[in-house]
Amino acid sequence: MSTASATRTQLAFDELGTPLRETTFVVFDLETTGGSAETDAITEFGAVKVRGGEVIGEFATLVDPGRGIPPEIIALTGITDSMVYTAPKLEAVLPAFLEFAAGSVLVAHNSGFDVGFIKAACRRLGYRWPKPAVVCTVRLGRRVLTREEAPSCRLSALAALFRASTMPNHRALADARATVDVLHGLLERVGSLGVQSLEELLDYLPEVTAAQRRKRTLAEDLPNEPGVYLFRGPSEEVLYVGTASDLKRRVRQYFTAGETRRRLREMVSLAVRVDTVTCAHPLEAEVRELRLLSAHKPAYNRRSKNSRNSWWITLTEEPFPRLSVVRRPRDGALGPFRSKRMADEALLAMQEATGIRPCTVRIPAKAATGSPCALAELDRCGAPCAGRQTVEQYRPMVHAVDALVAGRHLDPLRLLESRLAALSTEHRFEQARTGRDRMSTLIRALDRGQRLAALASVEELVAARPDSAGGWEFAVVRHGRLASAGVARRGVQPMPVVEHLVASAETVIPGEGPLRGAPAEEVGVVLRWLDRPGTRMVRCTSPWSEPAHCAARWRPWLDIADRARVALVTRD
Repeated sequence: MSTASATRTQLAFDELGTPLRETTFVVFDLETTGGSAETDAITEFGAVKVRGGEVIGEFATLVDPGRGIPPEIIALTGITDSMVYTAPKLEAVLPAFLEFAAGSVLVAHNSGFDVGFIKAACRRLGYRWPKPAVVCTVRLGRRVLTREEAPSCRLSALAALFRASTMPNHRALADARATVDVLHGLLERVGSLGVQSLEELLDYLPEVTAAQRRKRTLAEDLPNEPGVYLFRGPSEEVLYVGTASDLKRRVRQYFTAGETRRRLREMVSLAVRVDTVTCAHPLEAEVRELRLLSAHKPAYNRRSKNSRNSWWITLTEEPFPRLSVVRRPRDGALGPFRSKRMADEALLAMQEATGIRPCTVRIPAKAATGSPCALAELDRCGAPCAGRQTVEQYRPMVHAVDALVAGRHLDPLRLLESRLAALSTEHRFEQARTGRDRMSTLIRALDRGQRLAALASVEELVAARPDSAGGWEFAVVRHGRLASAGVARRGVQPMPVVEHLVASAETVIPGEGPLRGAPAEEVGVVLRWLDRPGTRMVRCTSPWSEPAHCAARWRPWLDIADRARVALVTRD
């Protein structure tokens, strides 16, 4: 056999992947206040890290859910309100769990439930979901075991079948320990069938197609580096764009049963090539993904079908300005809003808070002859349409809108709060609930908009974050856009790297609007990266600060409102 042929044989053998005996699994379980990842909360984490059949670490903690635990959940788990009262909140536990599980394969019994709660928590708290490989012991059990052997794939049934050393009892760590024994029992079964690597294990699970298996060669020459990948179709069209901390590992997952989404299995069957763009670190990858999605609008990315164009609230240009919901913001606009419905809710709250006219007619500066509406009779509008208010008399309402959006004063929010209190006193609870929800939408929009605008106003900002190997990740941000990104590995002097990144950074010419022309989604991604614990400021051309009277002061009010809303939903 020739040397070249032997080399090819060795590479093909290497493509078998990571041996199961060398794979690190984090087997975990959660206890929660209910079954919805969006409305319920986590009360307990339990996780066991195993490799080669040996336990190498455990992670367990109760979590303060910030709300009462329903009686039926207390009866099921035995976790009471008094037990979680002094427990850490999810904001402290989630990053610790993500660090514990970093680089491992996640395993859970009915993994869709537990992973769904973790992904929802990452979304709410601003952590990027690392997209690990996930093994579900329910699916694996149904694939390996016969109906006669295991009529039920409940954890208690499989734990009894494999004679687990710990029996599940609806407490997170005990259930995770039981799942470890179930996993090892199932891996012994598939090992006798020739499944020896992680990739083969994922490929063994149901619903993998022949088209997926045939396309595995598309990942052969990809790098093991962070970046963005693009699946291309037969006419060079971009079918799908995604990001990965390890491009080769992530793309290979599309050719195994680990990918169960029907539309993406269809995409894989159409793909003829995978292009990659290596990136310095995850922030650059996420920003490049956003830009590629905007440029190509791939057919198989949900973001291409669900437009991410933002909505904004702005004042019209006329003698008696009114509020209008638009797609293209001007200076002083409020936003961005993810949906027109949310923008409409905030607009109604702003009208009530500032006294700005709610009608849509265009009113001339002089000789207004319209008829006043019911709001004028309720002293909720000065009726400029009927000539009862001059431009000068109307101007304070316009100034109130500008000042609220810019963070110069918060009087309109205090007015809304007092009206909500009055409605509650009068037992008009339905109106108070509607007003509370609208006010919450407005405060969130003000808070987010002011923070994004503050970042976009800075001409240049250089920030650094420690990487996991003793080095530094750098980002050069100009008017809210990522202009350059790089790393200084451990032992490399960081400041020369910073100077090089600044010198080679993209030139950003600011545009109009609160975000200086930057895409709202990109500014949001950059802001989340800057906000993460451990990020340090290297330099800044001008002070990066929020307004003195920003809506962030109302976050405690939002917490109270959210708890009231959740309590009402739970009671209903």
